[in-house]
Amino acid sequence: MRHLHVALWGVLPYVVLVLFASGTAWRFRYDRFGITTRSSQLHESRLLRVGSPLFHTGLLLVAGGHAVGLCVPESWTERLHVSESLYRLNALAAGGVAGVAALAGLGVLLWRRIRVRAVRRATRRDDRLMYPVLAAALAAGLAATLLAPVSDGYDYRLGVSVWFRSLFELSPDVSAMAHAPLVYQAHALLGMALFALWPFSRLMHAFAAPLGYAFRPYIVYRSRGRAVPPPAPRSLTRR
Repeated sequence: MRHLHVALWGVLPYVVLVLFASGTAWRFRYDRFGITTRSSQLHESRLLRVGSPLFHTGLLLVAGGHAVGLCVPESWTERLHVSESLYRLNALAAGGVAGVAALAGLGVLLWRRIRVRAVRRATRRDDRLMYPVLAAALAAGLAATLLAPVSDGYDYRLGVSVWFRSLFELSPDVSAMAHAPLVYQAHALLGMALFALWPFSRLMHAFAAPLGYAFRPYIVYRSRGRAVPPPAPRSLTRR
């Protein structure tokens, strides 16, 4: 069992990181124009208008919550005089709402993909693999968030978060993750599977967001022909 823990929590994260980085670099080098959402809005837009904003907004909030929960040590919040009970309540409220929104939005999008024939026919093999992994990862994360207050005194900030930060120190704390509850381990494994699939799926469009449009200079249009003067206003006096 010790060797399995080392493989899962000490070796596998770096394998996933190498696969994620090399796959992303390969896509940008050889398939840059293939990085797209493969939008199916022309086939159906009513369900898309509901599911897409709900899913993407919830997913952004989930990512922000993970960044705070995994990267900010407990000692930092104690220095800011944020009590543990207040932190847990905020994490439960914000994380629960974000997780439910992302999972509900994904459910609408999957129902749309199954129900609308044209959208279903446009589904590719990588989508059939990516969507279940994404749904399972979101469900496991939501379960971990909702079950955290009733867990047997387990504090993920002293376990999962310590393991996550130790990966960047190139000294993985395998025992910190090996003693985590099963729901946290499942969520971590599904998250790594998702990042391993990321470069080879439509999730790559997250790196192609047109952020530059917000900062580009104005485009000035000029007519090629001679400018036509506006007509003179008519006189209101009677002849």
